[in-house]
Amino acid sequence: MDSTKLVDAGSWSAYWYNGYIVSSEISRGLDIYELLPSGLLSRNELDAAKTVRLDYLNVQDQPRNVWPASFAVPRAYLDQLARDNGLPAERIAAVRAELTRAEGLTGAARKAALAALATQLHTEARSATDQPRAHALASAIGELAK
Repeated sequence: MDSTKLVDAGSWSAYWYNGYIVSSEISRGLDIYELLPSGLLSRNELDAAKTVRLDYLNVQDQPRNVWPASFAVPRAYLDQLARDNGLPAERIAAVRAELTRAEGLTGAARKAALAALATQLHTEARSATDQPRAHALASAIGELAK
């Protein structure tokens, strides 16, 4: 091979789109990847990310990602808080259990259980190691209560 010849290759852009990473690769064209759970990324985080749906993506528009109310979102926050020790492990386990219990309820009983949990978590977030994420968890649960 002639060492003076420039060889073009490699990904020059990548975007998250409806649960996939879409990458423009110079030589191959379009690569589409799906992330898998690992020690750095949980199934709950992936499930929460996949709740964001766009009908169309033009990245130059810089659309704002909005997570709809979903039980996957607070579970993703719990995974992050557990991984980073943002809340005590026993509290995370208790919140997971209460979230599962509330998910099994319907109507006013579900709303009341979720609203009470959200209020409790906002209060506890003030002393959390990761206060912003703990408040985000409480807000995500509050959204489920609406």
